[in-house]
Amino acid sequence: MSEISYRKIDKRWKYQLTESYGLIIGILPPDDIMTEFITLFTDGNIIIKRYYAWDGATFPAWDTANFMRASLVHDALYQLMRERQLDIAWRNHADQILRAICLEEGMNRFRANYVYWAVKHFAKNCAEPKK
Repeated sequence: MSEISYRKIDKRWKYQLTESYGLIIGILPPDDIMTEFITLFTDGNIIIKRYYAWDGATFPAWDTANFMRASLVHDALYQLMRERQLDIAWRNHADQILRAICLEEGMNRFRANYVYWAVKHFAKNCAEPKK
């Protein structure tokens, strides 16, 4: 488990990283993906750069300490899918990563399963590539 450093902002996005964050997630793209704020290497290492902004939990979830790191990584992965940088076939794996990080952060199993169920059933449009 590793911590993230972020601040709350009063803009479209609710949070912004104050330090870059990296994690090995097991998503293996065929080529390195490098965007302004997200780098995903072919070995499964993701780096989310300082100043990346995300919106945290989406209803019916809440922004709690044990959800912030999971929402950061999940939002970054969904962004890569929306931008056609990462194949949407990785969506299920991204949702499983969300649940796993929630559990690592100490979220109770019932809530972590609920969060996973909610994104699995209602968040597909958030990952679908932009037209």
